[in-house]
Amino acid sequence: MRDANQLFDLSGKVALVTGGSRGMGKEMVLAFARAGADVVIASRKLDSCETLAEQVRKETGRNALAVACNVSDWTQNEKLAESALAHYGRVDVLVNNAGMSPLYDHVANVSEALWDKVIGVNMKGPFRLTALLGKHMVERGTGSIIFVSSNGSLHPTGGIIPYAGSKAAVNAMTVGFAHHFGPRVRVNCIIPGPFLTDISKAWDLPAFEQRAKQSIFLQRGGQAEEIVGAALYFASEASSYTTGAHLVVAGGGVG
Repeated sequence: MRDANQLFDLSGKVALVTGGSRGMGKEMVLAFARAGADVVIASRKLDSCETLAEQVRKETGRNALAVACNVSDWTQNEKLAESALAHYGRVDVLVNNAGMSPLYDHVANVSEALWDKVIGVNMKGPFRLTALLGKHMVERGTGSIIFVSSNGSLHPTGGIIPYAGSKAAVNAMTVGFAHHFGPRVRVNCIIPGPFLTDISKAWDLPAFEQRAKQSIFLQRGGQAEEIVGAALYFASEASSYTTGAHLVVAGGGVG
């Protein structure tokens, strides 16, 4: 019988996190490294990835590879997968965390370019990277893939229709890939509610706080580090009999 420390131990593993240089992605990168994993940090801004990679090395002693990648670009996903495999020879954990939710004043004013950008970042990129690294994991006989969706996919509103639709597709891809890559590779999904990360700087925070007291059981938004427990669970052997699952981390209520 393994104890809790063994269950969540990631020693000898390699974890790749997209959107990994800030917010929830950053906290997941640090958590994986502290649990013993070497990491690949991917985002559009290489400087931010390099800064976090240096922090990982200094604080944990783990190896960290920084890679610039716009996940909406099919080819850049291929290069990201190739870079990670060339550097480490393996990827054991993939977290599709990169995402975007642009604002618009009316659905009639959503441009084709905005629509394509949302679908590219939130759906196309995660699909392609999962297909590539999932194939590698199947060939190795083991692996864990984690999608990051949104509570908006379950409770959409008029102001987030493209975003909510793309994240609902992520929920569906989770189940489809879990079936396709089983039984050796597990595929699961974290569904966060409102987290107070960089994106929340664009919110009307007083209005959000008032709404949170009425619609969120914990009456507040989440802090980035509060995603770590769910991420470690899905990344590690603690979830060895869990695949195709959706875990809502939203403070209760609809957010």
